[in-house]
Amino acid sequence: MIGYVTLGTNDLPRAAKFYDALLAGIGAKRVMEEDTFIAWGSTPDGPGLGITKPFDGKPATIGNGVMVALSAKNPQQVDALYKKAMDLGARDEGPPGLRGGTFYAAYFRDLDGNKLNFFCM
Repeated sequence: MIGYVTLGTNDLPRAAKFYDALLAGIGAKRVMEEDTFIAWGSTPDGPGLGITKPFDGKPATIGNGVMVALSAKNPQQVDALYKKAMDLGARDEGPPGLRGGTFYAAYFRDLDGNKLNFFCM
């Protein structure tokens, strides 16, 4: 149902390096790129994640209560991607583990403070 999600950044090259390394772990690569925007996906017309410098020219800020959930194949992939995020400088928001029966997830904040998770069920 989700087409794509866009997160704001104040440092596009730094954020691009972070997401290039992290999203490779789920087979995503850059599918669109402009001076102020980059998008990743597994296919050109599938769901994607983008980063952008805000259009209005004001600084990017994080949204309280906003989170992007990225699907993983299994708990081992969630663990590996969470570890990769931490190694790349992300901040922990909840280590990998079961949450409510069969929902396995790990939560983190990227280098700009945006909240994401990897999950599987």
